[in-house]
Amino acid sequence: MSGGYPRFGDAEMERRRAALAAELERAGAGHAVAYGANRAGSAVGWLTRWPVTREALCVFTPGERDLLLVNFYNHLPNAQRLATEAEVAWAGPKPMATAIEELRRRGAAGGRVAVIGPLGHRPFAALAEFAEPVPLDAAYTRLRLVKSEEELEWVRRGAKLTDAGVRALWREAAPGLDERQLGNVAERAYVGDGGTTHIHYFAATPMDEPSLAVPAQWPSTRRLQRGDALTCELSASFWDYTGQLLRTFAVGAEPPDLYRELHDVADAALDAILAKLRAGATAAELVEASSVIEEAGFTTRDDLVHGFVGGYLPPVLGSASRQLEEVPDFTFEAGMTIVVQPNVVTPDERAGVQTGELVAVTTDGVERLHHVERGLLRI
Repeated sequence: MSGGYPRFGDAEMERRRAALAAELERAGAGHAVAYGANRAGSAVGWLTRWPVTREALCVFTPGERDLLLVNFYNHLPNAQRLATEAEVAWAGPKPMATAIEELRRRGAAGGRVAVIGPLGHRPFAALAEFAEPVPLDAAYTRLRLVKSEEELEWVRRGAKLTDAGVRALWREAAPGLDERQLGNVAERAYVGDGGTTHIHYFAATPMDEPSLAVPAQWPSTRRLQRGDALTCELSASFWDYTGQLLRTFAVGAEPPDLYRELHDVADAALDAILAKLRAGATAAELVEASSVIEEAGFTTRDDLVHGFVGGYLPPVLGSASRQLEEVPDFTFEAGMTIVVQPNVVTPDERAGVQTGELVAVTTDGVERLHHVERGLLRI
């Protein structure tokens, strides 16, 4: 803890800086600008521990102290307490102009400056007049794939907070609550323990006449009814370290044969994929393991497998009948954090179930990070 906030150790922060410096050397760049705005742009927080609010830039040069530029001005005191490894200053009315002045002081004029994050057209153009911008997003993404042991401990905290949200939903959801109230139930279970909401997606539909196969990104005012299937996808975060848990509930009634079969197939796919997932496994092997879904006459609507924590990370895989692009040539490594989420739906996409969760890849399998009971659960 530092100033009332959790912080990574010095060795972990130095590991990150050294890894980024190596990527800069490979790109032939002497400096980097990490950018974030409107609570997006994870590289700023990864380097400085400041979660982006309105807008923030981090000027990074190997061997020099980072400069964190923050907007709004009234956010500076909090940023200074959090980003103790960086010099923290106001970004000014034109943040990129302020960053360029610092880069000029560091001798970057006319050279190559790496850029990470969702930098807009105008600031990118301003930087291009000063130096040669070099996109480094792909390299940064690679740096986030394998988590250190210290990072994994923070992920476990995020998973525990997520579990609390799903358990509260299981315990307190009832006919008459609408989807907005379901989100409130979930959030009350972890916000008081320092958790923040990454997502909570819900979908409820009558099991005897279904019309929704996957959760929605925005809650509706529809109220839960007896006989509904309720599917959910929840992610609570411990700072930028987030769990992800997917479950399906039968509300006030026993599920009919269709929903039992859908969930049996989803469970079988989850078991088959987890049995294959380990260091050295390939993306193609995981897609092949999911073939039980198509063999049962079903398909999927959402991604089947994706990397997670620090972004929506590679590989992003669908089942055999839902491939939006070619299966990548990708080999898993120990320390990667992966969401396995068989979302099995009928071919007409009127009925579906969710199951699955975030796991950590190990040398001989996976570490389960979530501990909520699996299966087609009852409310």
